[in-house]
Amino acid sequence: MSRPLITDSHCHLDFPQFEGELEALIARASERGVARLVTICTRMGAEPDVRAIAEAHDPVFYAAGTHPMSVAKEPMVTLDALLNLAQHPKFVGIGETGLDYHYTVESKDVQQESLRLHIEAARQTGLPLIIHSRDADDDMTRILGEEHRAGSYSCVMHCFSSGRTLAEAALDLGFYLSMSGIAAFPKSTELREIFAAAPVERILVETDAPYLAPPPNRGQRNEPAFVADTAQVGADVFGLDYATFAAQTEANFDRLFSKAAAWQS
Repeated sequence: MSRPLITDSHCHLDFPQFEGELEALIARASERGVARLVTICTRMGAEPDVRAIAEAHDPVFYAAGTHPMSVAKEPMVTLDALLNLAQHPKFVGIGETGLDYHYTVESKDVQQESLRLHIEAARQTGLPLIIHSRDADDDMTRILGEEHRAGSYSCVMHCFSSGRTLAEAALDLGFYLSMSGIAAFPKSTELREIFAAAPVERILVETDAPYLAPPPNRGQRNEPAFVADTAQVGADVFGLDYATFAAQTEANFDRLFSKAAAWQS
């Protein structure tokens, strides 16, 4: 019997952990119903390599931006560069961008500048913003709200593991929350409660592979096939059977990533 279709909305297929394995990786994902993958470029210098992966594999789409932990070490992204990338038929999102004060709080001012540039690109292109947020809930809530009042844009809070206040603020702006393997960890009870309080129509699932593998593979290298394990936890959180939850997250992905939904190989 065929598996319900599902999308890994955030992974990093260009990372060295996957070198030489992409064909097998995508095949294993397909066996578990993972029919689409969005691979995320975190440094603009790596964009050609990430783009090449999307071009070579029909199920793969891509997004690009400067990760907040890299902002201080990378040239500042330009609005024109992001707008030009958005012309590619398989470029479907802006980022990941955001704020990370856990290890890199000393660069918070330049992180905020970069975030606002990415937001403007999302606003002008109509592509969804892909947000990374860690230990920066207050500033993230403030900036997302300020920028949305200046002009609407769409957004997913990737690998959401922040607090309830940021979750509610994001949902109030019409944004989406993405469930990663963290939500499947046994000790993530509070995080699962935050997801359970959200509208299921605003939930995506992802791996963030090669990181954050959910049980039963926790502690190992993560890969796109394992998004099915996170989705099973998501189904349990919302009191749905797997097929229903998978279909809902597919509809959510298509609504947010409309360019990927419209793709025809």
